Amino acid sequence: MTETATTTEKLNKFEKFKAEKDGLAVKDEIENFAHIGWEAMDENDLNHRLKWLGVFFRPVTPGKFMMRMRLPNGILTSNQMSALAEVVQRYGENGSADITTRQNIQLRGINIEDIPDIFNKFHKVGLTTIQSGMDNVRNITGDPVAGLDADELYDTRELVQQIQDMLTNSGEGNPEFSNLPRKFNIAITGGRDNSVHAEINDLAFIPAFWGNPDQVPIFGFNVIVGGLFSAKRCEAAIPLNVWVSPTEVVSLCQVIVEIFRNHGLRANRQKARLMWLLDEWGIEKFRAEVEKRFGKSLLPAAAKDEIDWEKRDHVGIYQQKQPGLNYAGLNIPVGRLYADDMFEIARLAEVYGSGEIRFTVEQNIIIPNIPDTSLTTFFTEPILDKFAVNPGLLMRSLVSCTGAQFCNFALIETKNRALAMIKSLESELILSHPVRIHWTGCPNSCGQPQVADIGLMGTKVRKNGQMAEGVDIYMGGKVGKDAHLGTCVQKSIPCEDLQPVLRDLLIQKFGAKIREQALISH
Repeated sequence: MTETATTTEKLNKFEKFKAEKDGLAVKDEIENFAHIGWEAMDENDLNHRLKWLGVFFRPVTPGKFMMRMRLPNGILTSNQMSALAEVVQRYGENGSADITTRQNIQLRGINIEDIPDIFNKFHKVGLTTIQSGMDNVRNITGDPVAGLDADELYDTRELVQQIQDMLTNSGEGNPEFSNLPRKFNIAITGGRDNSVHAEINDLAFIPAFWGNPDQVPIFGFNVIVGGLFSAKRCEAAIPLNVWVSPTEVVSLCQVIVEIFRNHGLRANRQKARLMWLLDEWGIEKFRAEVEKRFGKSLLPAAAKDEIDWEKRDHVGIYQQKQPGLNYAGLNIPVGRLYADDMFEIARLAEVYGSGEIRFTVEQNIIIPNIPDTSLTTFFTEPILDKFAVNPGLLMRSLVSCTGAQFCNFALIETKNRALAMIKSLESELILSHPVRIHWTGCPNSCGQPQVADIGLMGTKVRKNGQMAEGVDIYMGGKVGKDAHLGTCVQKSIPCEDLQPVLRDLLIQKFGAKIREQALISH
C-alpha cells in the first residue's frame, strides 16, 4: 500500500476521484468500455482514468480518442512503427500521429471499440501505453544518439529502460507509482550538449566526474530537481547537491518519486508539482529526506558538470562511433506523421539501417546504422523530399504543440499555422544559422516556448472589437551549456499580424537578410 499525505489535507476533486478508484483499475474494464461505447461511460473513467492507460478523450473530436505511447529514450523498432502505422491507417482521414517533445508519439482518431484489439497488437510487438498520462511519471527521456555518439560519456538506454520497468512494473502497470500528486518528468543525459533539456524536468541526471584533483575522476551524474512548465509557473530545475554513480541512478529515482508521492502537495492542483514541495521544505530538508530514504549518505555534487557543448539538433547525416556506419536525422515538420509516412520510415529503417528508429525532443526522427555504402541510394528516397536531412534553417528547428485542431486546452491553432508561416518566412529571408521557434497553444507550455530562441504562446486578443487568436512572444531561452529559460517580451499580437513581427525579429536579432525577390514583391 502506498503512503500519501492526503489524510491531513483538504482533497481537490482529482484527489477525490483517485481515492474512489485507482486509475489503473480501468485496465480490467476496457472490454466493457469498448462494448458500451464512450457515451455510456462514467464521467471520471472517460475524462480521467483512461489516461492511466494512455487513452485520452478529446472533447474537440468527440468519439475520437488520442493514445500516448511509452517509448523509453525515444527508441522503437521498424516492426513497432509498422504496428503504429496500421493503427493510424485504420482511421483514414481522422488518423495521424504526432512526435512529442518527450521523444514519444501520440496517435489520433482512435475509436473506443477498437482499443482492446489495439492493446493486443501493441502487446505482440512489445509496446505499451501504461501510465503515460495524468498523475504518473511521463515518458523518460535520454540521449537520442545514445550508443552511437563517439563523444558520449554514458549510454543512457539501459538506465532509462530500467527506470521505466521499475515505475510501470515492466509495462503491466504499477499501483505503487500510479497516484502521484501531479505528473513527473525524468531525463538522463549522457552527452555533452544537453540533448534532453534536463533543466525542464522534475528530476534530471547530468554527466559529471567526481573526485579530488589528485584522484582519478569517477564518472557519474549530478542531480537537479524541480524543473517544470505549467500555466501557473515555469521554473528551471535546481541542484540537489548530489552526485551518484550510474549504479545508483535507478534507486535514487525510486526514492525521489516516493518522496514526491508521499509528501507532495495535494490540496491545490495548481501547486502540486515537485518544485512547490521544494519551496515548502527547502532544498536541505528535501536532500536530508532523500538520504534518509536512500539509506546512506550521498556524495555532494561534483564541482562542475560536463555539459560544455552547444545544443545539437541531430538533423543531417553523421558518422557513428561504429566504423562505416552513419545515422540520418530526418526533419519531421512539427512532428506530424500519417500512416503512409510511418510505413515508409519503417521501411527505410529496415532497408538501410538495422530496423531501429529514434525520436528526438525536437519532434524529429533518427535512423541509425546506415552503412557508408548505402548512403548514395538512401539520398534518392522520395520520402526525403518531405522529411529532409538538410531542411531550411527555420524548419529544422521548428517545434509545435498539438494546438486547437485536437486539444481542448489550446487557445489557438498551432501546427498548421506554424508550418505555413515558417515556409513563408524562409521564402522571404536568408539565414546564416538555425533559429529555434517554438509554438504552444496555451500557458501549459507543451511546446516549450521558454527554451526557444523565439517562443510563441497562444492567447486570445481583441482586434477591431472582435476576439481573435494571438500570441505572446518569449525570447532568450537557451539550451546546451548555461541553459536558462526565456521570458515574455511582447504580449497579445494577433496571429494574422504575426508574420511581419517575426520577420523583423529575425532580421534585427538573428542576422537574417531579405531575399532579393522578396524585396521586389514588397
